Amino acid sequence: MAAMNDMQDHPILGQVILGYSPMIDRQRQVVATRLTVFPERPDAQPDMAALLVALAEVWPDEGAGLSLTLRALDGAAPKATAPAAPLAGPPVSLNIAGEGLLQSLLAASPGPQWMIEVPAFMAADPAHAAALRALHDSGHTLLIKGRPVAELPRELLPCFSHSIIDVNEERRTSAPPPFGVRAITTVQAGVRSQVAMEAAFQRGALAALGWPLDDPVLPGKGRVTVPPDLQVIMALINGVDRELPASQLEALLKRDATLAFRLMRYLNSPAFGLQVEINSFGHALMMLGHHRLKRWLALLLVSASKDAHMKPVMFAALRRGLLMEELVRNSGDAEMRGEMFICGVFSLLDLMLRQPFDELLKTLPVPDRVQQALGSGGGPFMPYLELVRAIENESLFDVRECADRLFMDLAEVNRALLVTLRAARQLDS
Repeated sequence: MAAMNDMQDHPILGQVILGYSPMIDRQRQVVATRLTVFPERPDAQPDMAALLVALAEVWPDEGAGLSLTLRALDGAAPKATAPAAPLAGPPVSLNIAGEGLLQSLLAASPGPQWMIEVPAFMAADPAHAAALRALHDSGHTLLIKGRPVAELPRELLPCFSHSIIDVNEERRTSAPPPFGVRAITTVQAGVRSQVAMEAAFQRGALAALGWPLDDPVLPGKGRVTVPPDLQVIMALINGVDRELPASQLEALLKRDATLAFRLMRYLNSPAFGLQVEINSFGHALMMLGHHRLKRWLALLLVSASKDAHMKPVMFAALRRGLLMEELVRNSGDAEMRGEMFICGVFSLLDLMLRQPFDELLKTLPVPDRVQQALGSGGGPFMPYLELVRAIENESLFDVRECADRLFMDLAEVNRALLVTLRAARQLDS
């Protein structure tokens, strides 16, 4: 991951607090990342132009057509229209907290790689009409956030591609009007479970916004059967943990050719930063050693589920692992960074395998500090996991409190998040 740790120093990252969440379509694919930006102090006015420069290191302007990914999923589009091919990474929706900060963004001439969320009260204010029409005319995708208290000007309605409605403000009880009837599509915000996500789609939502991670994991009456491909990966993790010879590990991997291909793809990805191509498991073991190889088997484990409903969970697990590793980039040794990666990646394994951690950890070898965090919710890694969850929840006060507890400044936390999101995009591509 050293190749990804070259992000420039941006002083603006010390003046804001960042959080993020995924925008998920009906196929449970993550089609966009929502980035929420809070000013570090309520009375502050950070330089939005400087922030856009920092964000462009993660999401550069990759050309026209960025908004087509969501528009192709719009129920009002011709049914014969094929979905647009996704770009190298998902588009980004900027959720700017505070009217003054959003006005500063609009004045900063943001590039076309950003979707921009506009609160309903601002959209209804005639003072902002000209700026919003100019953004729309220049090709930006605008989303209206919340329900307007008054009817929007008719000429402004076409400027908004989608509306973002929180589940707590949802009034619909069924699907939207039939095909051919013009209606703005809805992105359902505040989704916290698979049940809530399915309900949103049943009501006709184009996409769901949030982390469906709150589903309970209950002890089963019998032992849950782990799919064969996951059994192979767990056997490999056990083998690497016991430092078995490369020949025995390769024999395990040969049980599933698809897994072997995917592992080689991860190891040879730009995000991994190796200077030579890995062409076999034995070669990987020779180049990486047991500890570094184990962390990538952990990644393979959480990305191997064939359950479509688990795609957002896998999306979260990868980013948790990368972010926890990045948070200790400058303060921990290589062993600690590796364990933090495994802790973040495995923190959602109970959801993916539908087994509580007290059962999982009996068969899956993890370091003691990881065991403490996942098994009992304690130990030295737990404060970092709580910080990551606060970032995922886009919770201003929780992020600040968790960072203070770890004696981390905001610039350090925000930089770690952006480095993580950039690395994840490369692994996803």
